[in-house]
Amino acid sequence: MPGAAASKELDGSLARALGTAAALPDRRWIAQLTGASDATIDRTLRELTARRGEEERIRATLRAGGREFYAQIQAPFELYALTRILRPRHVVELGVSSGISSTHFLLGLAKNRGGSLHSIDLPTFQAGAVHRADESPVAIPPDRASGWAVPKRLRRKWDLRIGPAQELLVPLVSELPGIDLFLHDDLHTPRHLKFELGTIRPKLRPGSVVLADNTNWTGRSFPDFARRLGTRPYRRRGTHLMGLRVPGPPAA
Repeated sequence: MPGAAASKELDGSLARALGTAAALPDRRWIAQLTGASDATIDRTLRELTARRGEEERIRATLRAGGREFYAQIQAPFELYALTRILRPRHVVELGVSSGISSTHFLLGLAKNRGGSLHSIDLPTFQAGAVHRADESPVAIPPDRASGWAVPKRLRRKWDLRIGPAQELLVPLVSELPGIDLFLHDDLHTPRHLKFELGTIRPKLRPGSVVLADNTNWTGRSFPDFARRLGTRPYRRRGTHLMGLRVPGPPAA
């Protein structure tokens, strides 16, 4: 079993590479959603140390776009670990912005040598070259597009669709044989999250994981969905990002 001090140093190294202490991974949350051992989680996160330069390049890309601060999902390393441990065939993501979450899903899929990421984004753009304090923290610089921080080499397995989820999610879900990993990170209202969860429910495989960020804005939508599935929601440490695992053994 990995030592606590060594694990803490590993996690700190990853967060420093991306430039934010908010990204310190929550190992317990990964275990709750996957049932993986401490050793498996440690080994999976250690894979990212070999990609420290990748994290630093992502940070440099964000800074080049005027993002000296970090305003993306606070669990990028957990997304990588979930992708590696679950080995999903189809990942669905709602909300992209610069593409921090997309990048870590794609890094995991590349390491798995299989699987695809399907993303939907309705971008919000800055009014000018400099991001104003009154603009959305995930607004995109005017000379960039959704996913602008995603390395080009990872985009081959990326199905990115631009437009409202209300129009694009139903046809996307109808095309997929199943969904193994899902992330809600777009319009954070109770009604919209309920729509997304209801749309994906028929395609969720046993053992799949469903994530929703900013659940402090979506009322009871996520906990109620977990109750209907007969499972328990788990909150990531220090955030309003929640996850659940669909009951049953993973599909073969």
